[in-house]
Amino acid sequence: MPGDLKSGRIVIVGASLAGLRAAEALREEGFTGSVTVVGDEPHAPYDRPPLSKQVLLGQATADTTGLPMRRDPEAEWRLGVRATGVDLLEKRVRLDDGESLPYDRVLIATGTRARPWPDQREGALDGVFTLRTREDGAGLAERLAARPERVLVIGAGFTGSEIASACRELGIEVTVAERGPAPLVGALGGTLAKLAAVMQRNHGVDLRTGVTVTALNGDGSFTGAQLSDGSRVDADVCVVALGAIRNVEWLADSGLAAGPRGIACDAGCRAFNMYGIVTDDVFVAGDVSRFPHPLFGYQMLSLEHWGNAVEQAEVAAHNMVNPGPLQRPHLSIPTFWSTQFGLNIKSVGVPTYSDHVVIAQGSLEARRLAMVYGYQGRVTAAVTVDMAKSLDYYRHLIETAAPFPPPPGAQDRAIAADVTIPSAVPDPSVLSHGPTVALTGYLPDRRLTVV
Repeated sequence: MPGDLKSGRIVIVGASLAGLRAAEALREEGFTGSVTVVGDEPHAPYDRPPLSKQVLLGQATADTTGLPMRRDPEAEWRLGVRATGVDLLEKRVRLDDGESLPYDRVLIATGTRARPWPDQREGALDGVFTLRTREDGAGLAERLAARPERVLVIGAGFTGSEIASACRELGIEVTVAERGPAPLVGALGGTLAKLAAVMQRNHGVDLRTGVTVTALNGDGSFTGAQLSDGSRVDADVCVVALGAIRNVEWLADSGLAAGPRGIACDAGCRAFNMYGIVTDDVFVAGDVSRFPHPLFGYQMLSLEHWGNAVEQAEVAAHNMVNPGPLQRPHLSIPTFWSTQFGLNIKSVGVPTYSDHVVIAQGSLEARRLAMVYGYQGRVTAAVTVDMAKSLDYYRHLIETAAPFPPPPGAQDRAIAADVTIPSAVPDPSVLSHGPTVALTGYLPDRRLTVV
């Protein structure tokens, strides 16, 4: 009965941005039952983007990054406890303290964690950091405040580039090692990545591309690293920025479609089981989800974006407490932003879902531009550099599947753009960081047992 959906027991696994916003939205939607939020960190939900920006620059401390509550979700918070499994038949979430929580519906919002350095002994050296948690941010900020002689950043995705930018702003020497041909290339393609490389070098970054770090040196404390080209970098601090791992291992025996690229769900945030059948009581939101998007060929999208976590959590909460005909799809267009080396980079759509790009406004030389991405003749993304107010116009082109290259718009908008160039999106396997938006196609994450 539709009425029953507003009561009962809901368990949210993940005391994350998505977990908090979902708990709030459940109450907004009139849910009167019990809400339990399980989180493996001891903290209430906090904001991660400031950790690579304000916290490293000393403009804020890691313990001031708590997320404001829009309303009291009247939830029971189980913090510092890890979920170890979910039993779909018994409808229980198992916890590492031996308890299990019964549910009527469950939302999985376990997000991602930083990919660690592959050699455990080297990764444990004093001075080697990843940046994901509040503790990571506090520890790295303290190290940077002590003015190290040089910092080595491994990986030039968004997090690595923002950390390098913070180091230069603090006047600290920094070397960036990236396996791909340029910074941000996995997210933005080859043309804009060239601008990112120029900006890093102009700001005094020792940028090494096309190389991997083969070993971290040190006896107890980190002293430097060996690179694949035979060179050596001496540094006191190392930040491993090799992208994220989705927190799905705890679901290995659950029967859900969970794999390295996340948990597959439909556009209504309902999880698939491993046979591709949609569940009606297990929902997914945030960085750990993969969902189909009609604007991008119904490919499965994996997004590591702040805005997506909020919007998807709200859709999931709505669908958990409303009957089928009233459920709504999560169709928002991916957007994210990054500030680094004095540039404000904003993206809308999926730049990696492209075959050509065109500079529709501004120029690379002026370092102010709007680049539009197209796939098979229609607009799929746009990235602006210090031109954020144009973004809404391009969002509209993406939503309406406008032809690519885009026609000239109003005078203050896009000009006729006739020179298209290949978008040069690299194969992710040649990068040391993963893209923040991944199209994960139809490849199953594991072979199914034949029933």
